Amino acid sequence: MKLKVTAPNRIDLAGGTLDIWPLYAFLGGGYTVNAAISMCSEAQIETRTDGKFDIRADDIDEAQCADSLEALDPTGQVDLIVRVLKVYKPKVGLTIRTRCHAPKGTGLGSSSSLVIALSAGLLAIEGRSLDDGELIDIAANIEAELLVVPTGKQDYWAAARGGVNAIWFGMEETTCEPLIVDDAVRQELNDRLVLSFTGETRFSGTSNWNMVKAYIDDVGQTRKNLQIIKRSSNEMRECLLQGDFDAFAQALGNEWEARKLLAEGVTTPCIDSLMAKAAEAGALASKICGAGGGGCMISFCKPGAREQVEVTLEREGARVLPYTIRPEGVLVEEI
Repeated sequence: MKLKVTAPNRIDLAGGTLDIWPLYAFLGGGYTVNAAISMCSEAQIETRTDGKFDIRADDIDEAQCADSLEALDPTGQVDLIVRVLKVYKPKVGLTIRTRCHAPKGTGLGSSSSLVIALSAGLLAIEGRSLDDGELIDIAANIEAELLVVPTGKQDYWAAARGGVNAIWFGMEETTCEPLIVDDAVRQELNDRLVLSFTGETRFSGTSNWNMVKAYIDDVGQTRKNLQIIKRSSNEMRECLLQGDFDAFAQALGNEWEARKLLAEGVTTPCIDSLMAKAAEAGALASKICGAGGGGCMISFCKPGAREQVEVTLEREGARVLPYTIRPEGVLVEEI
């Protein structure tokens, strides 16, 4: 059997930090709003008859081979892939090739979507299935074990479900609510939301831990700013349900203003400069994807201003990344 599995990356629109336990519990729950995009993580998985494992991550040019599952080293090259294999324990040998199409360190959740793609493929090979909640809990545990820092769960929901969603991280359960079912609303978001790579890579775990610690220690205005982010994410959800893009721009801007005060390093002089130039070119609001400190930026433009914003960002050293919102989540195909 040979499978091709793709899972979308995501851009987070509001409430990204609210997907981290125990922050959402401190706040009595909260929405994270994100959009799955056509930039994907991909895995090709082929069964073998000799029981061996041949693994290669093509995008980072790393590999590991072993005669058995037990012989794979979870601390060596392609450690994330190996850890997924160790959890799902396939009963046959496998040849695995992976590729994350997002540039490394962009804050688009590519490692999380890769875990979802691998997990879905391994389950398909075994003829098994899990509901989305189970699949996501396992994926988050795998990455937390590897990174040894708090991890949020919004990335996995986008990878599993696709589309534009409000994910409620509540005191009793997590629910995922589709926000855009109208093609015209989705198209306007595609037309007006620019995605660019700032050129500065980032590691989300450090920022996430700083935010958790700042909340626990009641540092500065951290608790107040997280409440503002919670309110902005609630407003973002309503904006998208109603297709109100003027209010959408306001909510996006409010979210970023509160987010950049959560912890040192969330914004940088480079990010501030890019956002200012984007605003001069016609962006109504911008924010960094993920935990901040670098990576990708989204800029929501005035109608008709997208091209000028893109040209300006490229001139200032950012890299504009083409994408569309992907309605589908993880997709498993036999090839």
